[in-house]
Amino acid sequence: MLGTWGNAQDLEPRAYIRIPINANVILPGSSYSKGKVLTDPTLPLKDFKASVETFSLGYAHTFNLFGLTAQAFAVLPFCFAHASATVNGQFQSVDRTGLADMRARLSVLVLGGRALTRSEFVKKKKPNTILGTSLTVQPPTGQYFPDKLVNLGTGRWAFKPELALSQSLSKRWLLDVYTAVWLFTDNDSYFTGNALRSQHAIGTFQSHISYNIGSFAWAAFNATYYFGGSSSVDGVPNDDQVSNVRLGTTLVLPTGKRSGLKFAFSTGALVIRGSDFSTVSVGWSYSWF
Repeated sequence: MLGTWGNAQDLEPRAYIRIPINANVILPGSSYSKGKVLTDPTLPLKDFKASVETFSLGYAHTFNLFGLTAQAFAVLPFCFAHASATVNGQFQSVDRTGLADMRARLSVLVLGGRALTRSEFVKKKKPNTILGTSLTVQPPTGQYFPDKLVNLGTGRWAFKPELALSQSLSKRWLLDVYTAVWLFTDNDSYFTGNALRSQHAIGTFQSHISYNIGSFAWAAFNATYYFGGSSSVDGVPNDDQVSNVRLGTTLVLPTGKRSGLKFAFSTGALVIRGSDFSTVSVGWSYSWF
């Protein structure tokens, strides 16, 4: 259940910026999330609260795809989670430790993203407008117990096609707008192990306004709205459709010519169903050619 509502809450400013091809980036990071989960009122769960500490390792590589800049990115998260709830009138708590579902993404800059080497990139004027697209795949690699309601993994595949617009407003200001949809396969081993859980698509909309503080240092204000995602178990619909808003901030500071620190905070501003978590994260990146 912890993994079920995490998909649509992404806040990723500057995910489609133009960089030279043949770049490699390693991205270790950690985050801490704490809050409550607003569940279907028909479930026997009340006052569902959780805290999740996540350590992740990501890797990205840029390359030439038919003359366009493309990027392959993958991240593997490892979680320590504690959850508690009142189940049928009795207080219960549980701990989970293990892998969550990994993610892999292929993105392409289809406008303003001509593939350039590092030397060509320095000489070329940066475009004011970039149009990108990506496909994220989330396989069911996380820890999943079919006989448990609380899991780190989701026990199913998820796919997110996305379109993105990155528009330079001035030398210091940048606007990012993304729209995407999460699509899910069925989970045929849902609680208590032999039920079929299906979920409708979740639509998402992200917007980010960021400001260049100095060389390689920037800050952003982030917002996302996600909606839909109602589910059913063995054909019986659940009252769990979401229509939520999440806000956040991001700060990136260089730690060298090839490295930087990223700090982020986000919280639910309007939550109808799903996880109402506040999340603090820190990550470090190191790049090379």
